[in-house]
Amino acid sequence: MKKEMVFCVSLFLFLSVSAQDGFCAQLKKTIAVSRFENNTDVAGQASIGTGMADQLADALIQSGKFVVIERQTLEDVVAEQDIAASGRAAVSETARTGNIIPAQILIKGTVSEFEAETQKGGTGISVSGISLGSSKSQAHVAVILRIIDSTSGQVIDSVRVEGEASAKGIKIGIDKGGIDLGTESFKKTPLGKATQIAIDKAVVALSDRLEKIPFEGRIVKLEGDTVFTNIGSRNEVTEGNIFNVLAEGEALTDPVTGERLGAERTQLGTIKINSIEEKYSKATTQSGQGFDRGMILTESK
Repeated sequence: MKKEMVFCVSLFLFLSVSAQDGFCAQLKKTIAVSRFENNTDVAGQASIGTGMADQLADALIQSGKFVVIERQTLEDVVAEQDIAASGRAAVSETARTGNIIPAQILIKGTVSEFEAETQKGGTGISVSGISLGSSKSQAHVAVILRIIDSTSGQVIDSVRVEGEASAKGIKIGIDKGGIDLGTESFKKTPLGKATQIAIDKAVVALSDRLEKIPFEGRIVKLEGDTVFTNIGSRNEVTEGNIFNVLAEGEALTDPVTGERLGAERTQLGTIKINSIEEKYSKATTQSGQGFDRGMILTESK
């Protein structure tokens, strides 16, 4: 009986500690998925990159681990801002340049392989224009993903994922002016399945890589003793969370290449979240001073 009691208490303590340790990991980073480049030799398939970017964005949303800003949303907002900036339309508060939802991480991709081969075999049977034959299809898809710091533009990491699928079956073709009445929807084809496998692998790989990148937010504005942030309930922030406030110094650039190397960060103090909305939260200063709009927020361990 005592052993069972000790086990139960130990299990309770383990779960409690695990829940607390897992708390930080639950904070959802805001990421944006950009259009993929199509570097394959597939002619007339400009939509491959767009379609795969949309698939990845949807899969990341379904994973429930991130706040995802889709490529199309980014493009629509930028287009609206361009119109407003050109003077062709009345300038609105919602279309000011730079007022895109801030994403901590940008995901860009390149489709490097998008191939499908079909080996056909016939039975020699052909009756009244109807032919019966067997076929084997093999498809291969490869995508290179780059994880980019949206503030500095620096490539933090990259990963390559692949998907392969094959199918065997009997194909019935009816020759009526070249129209193939035996086609199936793309998702059911080996190429469609290979694409989905690559996307699924991409979500796993990105989740693993992004887990190693510290969560960051920003100060939106200061109003008296209240600090407004751009992180809220959608990021899994809760009341009582404490964040460090960091000031970023002058950007360091390579004198030869012009590449941005980063910038020094100085911790000015901490804030404590006390009120939360979906997309933002309010906090009070715990320590330090000199906070300003745009300053970086990181988890306080």
